[in-house]
Amino acid sequence: MFTIVKILDKVVSKKYILAMKKGILWLFSVLMIVSAVYAGAYLYDLQAWNENDNVRLEWKTLEEVNLENFVIERKSLQSSYIEIATIPPKGNNSFYSYLDESAYKTEGLLFFYRIKIITTNEQDSYSNEIRLDHNVSGVKRTWGSIKEMFR
Repeated sequence: MFTIVKILDKVVSKKYILAMKKGILWLFSVLMIVSAVYAGAYLYDLQAWNENDNVRLEWKTLEEVNLENFVIERKSLQSSYIEIATIPPKGNNSFYSYLDESAYKTEGLLFFYRIKIITTNEQDSYSNEIRLDHNVSGVKRTWGSIKEMFR
């Protein structure tokens, strides 16, 4: 009886190990497909939030291949996307942060941000779009407009 249990235990263990190998292979395949979505960089955890009268954007990368630059783009409901900053790559497993200090100067209070991923092999792509309701005091908006007139 004890030998039958040992034999069954080995069979179950082999099936379990085989299932684990298949699961790991499947997970690796999915990660490869997902990382191919953004040519040049596997971007994750893209976030935007209000920071005083500005907007803070942060994101992380896992892998950066043939990456030339990140270009941060912003639009409002009344406009199309414009480039607001170019960020050079730091390398694999990097953390990026950008403070959009020009957000209060525009008319729209609902902003959309995305990151254009520029590669050296012309396989550029875009991140997902992030929507942000930006709250700015009327005094800051007025003062910013006055300063712009004298520049």
